[in-house]
This record gives sequence, C-alpha cells and structure tokens, in this order.
Amino acid sequence: MPRVSIIIPTKNEENMLPKLLDTVRSQTYKDYEVIVADAHSTDKTAEVAQQFGAKVVEGGMPGPGRNKGAVAAQGEVLVFFDADVQMPSSHFLGDCIAEMDRKGLDVASCKVKPLSRKPVDKAMHEIYNAYAVATEKIKPHAPGFCILVRRHAHEGIKGFDEEIVLAEDHDYVQRAKKLGHNFGLLKSHPISVSVRRLEKDGRLVLAIKYLFAELHIMTIGKIKKELFEYEMGGEGKKETD
Repeated sequence: MPRVSIIIPTKNEENMLPKLLDTVRSQTYKDYEVIVADAHSTDKTAEVAQQFGAKVVEGGMPGPGRNKGAVAAQGEVLVFFDADVQMPSSHFLGDCIAEMDRKGLDVASCKVKPLSRKPVDKAMHEIYNAYAVATEKIKPHAPGFCILVRRHAHEGIKGFDEEIVLAEDHDYVQRAKKLGHNFGLLKSHPISVSVRRLEKDGRLVLAIKYLFAELHIMTIGKIKKELFEYEMGGEGKKETD
C-alpha cells in the first residue's frame, strides 16, 4: 500500500496533464499512487492518465473531484494537485513529505511560482506568497492546486465543502486549523503553476475577482453562489451527434 496518494481532478486536460505526470514520474520518492478524478472529459485525458499508470475515477468540479479521488485513495498522505502544475524538482515530493513529518504538520501547502517569465506574473504570484505567509498563523490560505494533508485530517473535516463554488481550498485549510490540525507553508520547494487563467481572464480582471472573493468571505461568508463565471479545465473536443 503506497504511503502517498496524488489526486488530480481533471476536465479536458490532455495537453497539460502529461507535463505534470512527467514530473511525477521523475520523482526520487517512489512510494506513491496517482489517482485522476475526471469530470467526463471529451478529450483524451483519461487515456493519457492510464498511459502513465494512474487510476482513473469519476470526478466533478474541483472540490467534489478531490473528495472522490480521496475516497479511492489508499495513502496515508493525500497530495492534491491540479493538472496545470508541475513539480520543479525531482526531490519535490520526498522533500515536502519529509518536511511535513519533521514539523508535525497535518495540512500543508507551498509557495507558488508561475510557469512564465513575465515580470507581471512573477509579481502577482509573489504578492500571493506574501499574503499567504502573513495569514499563515491566523487564517491560512492554500491553493487547491497544491495541498498536502494527512488522511485523518481530511476525514476529520469531512473533505472539501461541496456546496462552496469558489475558494473551497482556503475554506478547507481554515476548517482544518479550526479543528486543531497543524497547518504550515512548506519551505522545501515552491510549486510551479501555469498562467493560463491569467491569460484567459486577463490579469487585472482576475486580480479584482480574487480580491472581491476574499472580501466577500471576510464580510459575508462562504461563497455558495457563483459570483462570476468559472470554467474548469482545458479545452475539450466538441461533442457531436
């Protein structure tokens, strides 16, 4: 039985998923399994996952997809990635698990860095990193594309709240901390993430959306109704009759 289960919710990710799975395959730490929770992709996502030896289960939107992947997982440590991230080092997984063990963490995340050379992208990700560090001990934040959690903690908080349509990842780690589970930002490595959403929505527009969402959570509460359009995953093939 593997100690670590890597869980990836997907929808139409045949282009991005191989890049992530290549970095998974290159890891020096080998005690893992990969589970892809697929939300009825219309491209070759499932085939790609199976070619890399991943187990494919039925998924859904990111929160429900992660929960379904966790149900199928065997590992004691669950690692949630999105398909558009990449581990920047072959030692990423082993170093992060070792740091979690050393610090006695139940839930963890990493700083982020963009798969982009544009100064504006680097600046935006550094602003997020600074905010994540500033709020780590008070009200932790963690992007859903990189969360590491011990199974007992995931089950103790009953997984991701599937009623939340935005920022379910931050809610997840905040509920974990509230219930006494130790949270921390890992220093071993940042996680590399694509900037496709920045490019699709526009950098200023997306920054305003995230700021508005954070203010909504702070003043009104959890976001259980769509405030603005969100499309999961990549571009799938059009279904034809």
